Amino acid sequence: MLLVVIAFVVLLAMGMPVAFAIGISGALFFVQHPELPFTIPVQVTVSQTQNFALLAVPLFILAGNFLNRSGLTSRLVDLASVLTGRMRGGLAQISVTLSALMGGVSGSAIADAAMQARMLGSEMTSRGMTRGFAAGVLSFSAILTPIVPPGIGMILYGTIGNVSIGRLFAAGIVPALLLWLALSLAVWLTARARGYPPQRTTRPTLKEASFAVRAGIWALLFPVFLLLGLRMGVFTPSEIGAFAVLYAIVIGSVVYRELSARGFAEALETSLSDVGAVMVLIALSAIFSYGIVFEQIPAAVSAFVVGISGNLEIAMILIVACVIAIGFFVDATVLIIILTPILLPTIRALGGDPVHFGIVFIVAATIGNFTPPVGAAMYAVCTILDCRVGEYTRESLGLLAAVALVALALVFLPGLVLFLPDLLFG
Repeated sequence: MLLVVIAFVVLLAMGMPVAFAIGISGALFFVQHPELPFTIPVQVTVSQTQNFALLAVPLFILAGNFLNRSGLTSRLVDLASVLTGRMRGGLAQISVTLSALMGGVSGSAIADAAMQARMLGSEMTSRGMTRGFAAGVLSFSAILTPIVPPGIGMILYGTIGNVSIGRLFAAGIVPALLLWLALSLAVWLTARARGYPPQRTTRPTLKEASFAVRAGIWALLFPVFLLLGLRMGVFTPSEIGAFAVLYAIVIGSVVYRELSARGFAEALETSLSDVGAVMVLIALSAIFSYGIVFEQIPAAVSAFVVGISGNLEIAMILIVACVIAIGFFVDATVLIIILTPILLPTIRALGGDPVHFGIVFIVAATIGNFTPPVGAAMYAVCTILDCRVGEYTRESLGLLAAVALVALALVFLPGLVLFLPDLLFG
């Protein structure tokens, strides 16, 4: 497997698309093992696409694109302004709150960061915030998006690791609230030290607040409907994706009446591109995963970690540190696909809960989207705001510390993660 890993790193460094780097490097494993039929890579690639649970991935991507064109985003901005506009650094607080509200709508940290950068970035800098701070807030606040259900990372982790997707959806809510509070506190402390003004100076009236809540209520109810549908057995994880698409179309065309024929076609076109990229990655990762299982790497990793410490919390900290370090160079989706079959058996061997580990793992893997040298969300925001990566990095250290403290708390306090899924699903 060493040759496979080296080939994967070299191909990434050459700029090859991640999906093809995984597929080609995985195919080298079969070159090293001529006793294995070379029909296996084709078979595992095709069979990976036949997993019925993965049908939820393209459906949720499609639902998110429909919701983004339904007029929901502008209403969520108004709601976020009402909730946090009077706090210090009001626009930065609005960005953090908007990411929490957008979690059930977008599901993509990179898409959320880029959208907010276009919506709020120039206004934040015009109000005296440095470009680095504005870019850092817009980028790091997007970590909330994949944690609020229905995050695509949860679906991938649950499908690959055979973990309840309904419990994962429920488990993401409390950690998302904690991340929201931690990032809001970090923004408030920075804004207070630098004298950044609030977005609005007057308290919202009851009429204004009630109007904002009514306008954004359909986005707030979306994760609730998903959890209730799964809990009550109305939908399977795949069927809930179809419900999400129907929900998005009804909200956009009937309730808000802003999903036009052109917007419908654009959502389909964007979804086609997004789904193609994700599904090719999932399909070709099966070649890579076959070699991992054949070489019994999960068992070796489990023995290594247990050999260092049989304590679950220490093992999780070691794993999280490694995932964050690898995430500096590899996309979160790739990490979830490749590392889940390696790391999850280790956690199970130590008596850990796969839902608890899944949320911690997804948070750790997502951090890489916002850090140098290859953070996709970071580059999207810095490009839009014309911000240097060095300035972004310096200004984001407080935000990174806030996220790291929450991740540490989640490791040692599994009840924060498991409280809601245990309450809903038993």
